[in-house]
Amino acid sequence: PIQGWTPDFIPNVLQEAIDKRYYDEVVPIPGPEGIKWAKALAQQEGIFTGISGGATFAVARQIAGTAPAGSVILCMLPDTGERYMSTPLFDGIEAEMDAEETALSRSTPSCQFDA
Repeated sequence: PIQGWTPDFIPNVLQEAIDKRYYDEVVPIPGPEGIKWAKALAQQEGIFTGISGGATFAVARQIAGTAPAGSVILCMLPDTGERYMSTPLFDGIEAEMDAEETALSRSTPSCQFDA
């Protein structure tokens, strides 16, 4: 289960999709897999999503691995990682940037949000 969800929790949006058969397949993803991909998205792509966003991306990767060539796969990540700052999602990530991260940050001055 995703952190904060009970094992039998089904979000309302998923329950509606189940009830109205809006989906082709439901693919369960273990919580640690969602954490792994949420971290990878943040570290490699600068996408700050939550655990369920990481799980959604994990499923998109699985589907992409078996989809016919030329397929278009849409993966929406409507969550933010802010609410997970004190959870296992951010274990092992330092609060301050290292030299490589600082250099990358300085390479994009138009994207700075200085207070």
